[in-house]
Amino acid sequence: MSSELFQQIELIGREKGLDTEVVIQALEEAYAAATRKYYSSKQDFGARFDRDSGKFEVFSKHTVVEEDDLADPNTEIVLDEAKKLHPDAELGIILETPFDYPEAPLTRIAAQAAKQVIYQKVKEAERELVYEEYADRVGELMTGVVKRFDRGDMILDLGRTEGIVNRREQSRAEHYNPGDRVRTVLTEVERLGKGPQLVMSRGSGLLVTKLFEMEVPEIYDGTVMIVNVARDAGERSKVAVASKDRDVDPVGACVGMKGSRVQAVIRELRGEKIDIVQFDEDDALYVRNALNPAQINRVVVRDYETREME
Repeated sequence: MSSELFQQIELIGREKGLDTEVVIQALEEAYAAATRKYYSSKQDFGARFDRDSGKFEVFSKHTVVEEDDLADPNTEIVLDEAKKLHPDAELGIILETPFDYPEAPLTRIAAQAAKQVIYQKVKEAERELVYEEYADRVGELMTGVVKRFDRGDMILDLGRTEGIVNRREQSRAEHYNPGDRVRTVLTEVERLGKGPQLVMSRGSGLLVTKLFEMEVPEIYDGTVMIVNVARDAGERSKVAVASKDRDVDPVGACVGMKGSRVQAVIRELRGEKIDIVQFDEDDALYVRNALNPAQINRVVVRDYETREME
């Protein structure tokens, strides 16, 4: 039995990428549930897998209470009775008492119960693995395949899991069909009852930032910084850039030779216009740069605290 059981544990572990302890815990819960079902009992049972023998130890569980506090004999035991079984018993502890059970019929029932318990444990473990895998990847570019649409939200197949691009995070100028490949940026990983939800964006300024990081080595290595992105998804983005190196022109670095770098981003954004402007600590000059190519005669700062200008 031991060899066969461990083979099953290893098989599930290999298929699902789970630790064997997760499967063993599921089997222990299944045996406890099978004991309750076999005896139609309201008692609280537990089970423990003996790694050496390959067998399960089943035990009843009772909380030790004062005689006056006894409310449910199925799950509680008074202190005097507990001391007869275990001389060192104390109030408040969970007393585990070995329970003899008919192995053959109980094993069959446990096998049936184990299917559901293991399935649930596997799903929980898979969800946790997905969460751990993606929680630290917020802000990364990811490519998925359009799976379906749900009330305007776009559901992407990312391989091991799905991502959602809410309607408000989509570009108005873009239209996709099931099967299309879409590059998005991961903005959030939410814990939900049904598992982690990966929230993606196709319409945020962060997507523009990440695309430039991919195309411009000077941004990737930190020489050039994207200070701000103002985006009207599908129409126009204004990207304010600055350089830590006086010898590096931040605008030129982002534009690239013959516009090659900015054009790569524009193609990814399906023709969205992109203006790259020089950031300046001088608010008036920064505004003048941002409004380029409009003809600006002058910029007047009316309030330096609120940065109100005209």
